[in-house]
Amino acid sequence: MTALTRVPPRRTTIGLVAGGLGAYWPQFPDLLPQLRRSAERVSQRVRELGDVDVVDVGFISDAQEGAAAAERLRAAGCDLIIGFLTTYMTASMLVPVAQRSGSPVLLINLQPTEKMDHKSFDTGAWLAYCGACPLPEMANAFERAGVAFRSVSGYLEDERAWARIGRWVAAAGVRGALRHGRHGLMGHLYPGMLDVSTDLTSVTTQLGGHVEVLELDDLRVRVDGVTDDEVKDRIALVEDVFDIDAGVNPDDLAWGARVSVGLDRLVDEFALDSIAYYHRGLGGEQHERLGAGMILGASLLTARGVPAAGEYELRNSIAMLVMDRLGAGGSFTELQALNFVDGVVEMGHDGPAHLAISSRRPLLRGLGVYHGKRGWGVSVEFDVNHGPVTVCGLGQRRDGRYVMVVAEGQVVPGPLLEIGNTTSRVDFGCDPGEWVDAWSASGVDHHWALGTGHRAADLAAVAELLELEFVQVRVAS
Repeated sequence: MTALTRVPPRRTTIGLVAGGLGAYWPQFPDLLPQLRRSAERVSQRVRELGDVDVVDVGFISDAQEGAAAAERLRAAGCDLIIGFLTTYMTASMLVPVAQRSGSPVLLINLQPTEKMDHKSFDTGAWLAYCGACPLPEMANAFERAGVAFRSVSGYLEDERAWARIGRWVAAAGVRGALRHGRHGLMGHLYPGMLDVSTDLTSVTTQLGGHVEVLELDDLRVRVDGVTDDEVKDRIALVEDVFDIDAGVNPDDLAWGARVSVGLDRLVDEFALDSIAYYHRGLGGEQHERLGAGMILGASLLTARGVPAAGEYELRNSIAMLVMDRLGAGGSFTELQALNFVDGVVEMGHDGPAHLAISSRRPLLRGLGVYHGKRGWGVSVEFDVNHGPVTVCGLGQRRDGRYVMVVAEGQVVPGPLLEIGNTTSRVDFGCDPGEWVDAWSASGVDHHWALGTGHRAADLAAVAELLELEFVQVRVAS
C-alpha cells in the first residue's frame, strides 16, 4: 500500500496532572523530589503512546493548585485527562479537574516498583508507594459529583498497566475523532432498508461531529472537472495497487478512475472524515453511472483513512472510522452465507473495501451487473488478512440510543466466491447458525466493520468514553 498516501488523522490531546498531599513535604524532605521524578517519567511515557500532544500542568499539592490546574486543562480542550496519584491526596484536589474540563478523566496509581523493601523503608519511603490509598476516596467523590470513574493501578515500569493506559489514550483519540469528525452523506436511502435510516441529529448529539448532507451533483461537477491526464495517473495508481482481472472493460476502469479523482476532490473540499452514499438512478442516466462508479474510489479512500460505505449506511461508515483509528482497518461488511461443514460465517460486501487489510493484492473485477443495484462497472475482490479479527457495528435502540456491538473471531483460509465481492471466512468458535442468531439479536444493523486483531477491550473503552451501550456477542462452543 505504499502507493497510497494516508490522510493524517487528528492528533489526540492528553492532559496530565500529578499530585500529592502538601502536608507531607516539610515532614519528609526527600519525598517530593522522588514523586516529581516519577511524574516526569509518566509524562515521558505518555508522550511515547502515539500521535499525542501532552498538556502537562505539573505537580499540585493542595486544592487551590488543583483548581488552577483545572482551569488550564479546561482551556486546553483535552481528549483525556490523566491524573497521576503519586501518593495520598484529597479528592478536593482532583474533583475540580474532572468537573470543569468536560473531558473524560483517567486516574493512574503507579508506585515506584513492584513492592516495598519493608526492612529498610521508613514512613517517607512508604508514602511514595501510597497512590492506591486515595483511589476509593476519588471513586466515591466522582460518583457523588456525577463524574465517570476509571483507574489503572500498577508500578512505573509495569507494561501491563501501560498497555491499559494506552488503551484509554487510544479510545480518547477515537472519541476525539468523532467529536470533531465531519461525515458525508450523499444520495438517498436504499429503498426499504429500515435499519439503515439514521436521524442525523442523533449522530451529533450522541457521538459529536457534523453530518454534511451532499447531493450527487456535488460529485458530478467535480467528476466533470477531472482531466484525462488525471485519469491516466489514477489508472497507473490502480495498476500499482490492484491485480486487474482480464474481464475488466477499459472504459469501465477509466470511468471508475475518473470518479475516484472527483471523489477525492469532494472529500478534500468538504473536509470529510468519512462518507456514506447510495443512488438508485434510472436508465443509465448520469447519476446512476456516478453511483455505479464509486467502488474503486471509495476503496482507495478507505485505505487512506477516509472510510466510505455504500447503501447510505452512515452508522457503518462511522463504525469503519472507529476501527480505522484503532489501527484495525475496518471493511464494509454484511452476512453472505454459512458453512456448517467448516464451521465458518462467510461475510463481506460488493463494494468498498479497506485495501490495507487485504490478505493479498486485491483484485479488481469487472461486473456487468451489481446485484440488487442498477449500473455496472468494476468491483473489488479480496479476503481480509487471516488471523484474529473483530466485527464492530453501531445499532440503534427503540429509544434512539446507539449501541456498539462487537464480536471476536478468526479469519481462516478456504474456498471463496469469485464474484467481485470482499469475502472472508470467519470462525467464531461456535456453531455458525447460533452465532448469526445471537449477532442478529444484539441490535446491530445488517452492515458492520470487519477489522484485524482482537479489539473488544479497545472498543469497550471507546464505548465507555462515548457513553454508549456496549454488547459483546459470545456464544459457547
